Amino acid sequence: MKMFLDTSTPTTILKLDDTEYQHEFGNSLAEKLLSFINEKLSTKHKTWQDIDEITFMSGPGSFTGLRIGASIVNTLAHELNIPLKDHHGKLRPIIIPDYGRPANISKPRK
Repeated sequence: MKMFLDTSTPTTILKLDDTEYQHEFGNSLAEKLLSFINEKLSTKHKTWQDIDEITFMSGPGSFTGLRIGASIVNTLAHELNIPLKDHHGKLRPIIIPDYGRPANISKPRK
């Protein structure tokens, strides 16, 4: 089963083969994304081990969303020993998010 994940916008998109799921997690993406994926796998009577390839929308987009999504797909690909691709279809050993611009880091107040 092929999995596609896009966490670059407020609406997370998960595709499992040809079935697409969308969900808005708000501030709970880190807490609930793995449960969401597991729930959707279960509705298809599949398990994590049935995933044989992962594609991730690596950006540009939300800094936090991309970091959370990249952490999850990098870990899954490593632990399941399966191929990991960016949204251009290029095989990657790990996904490095593309935020689309440099980080906006505020200066310390003190």
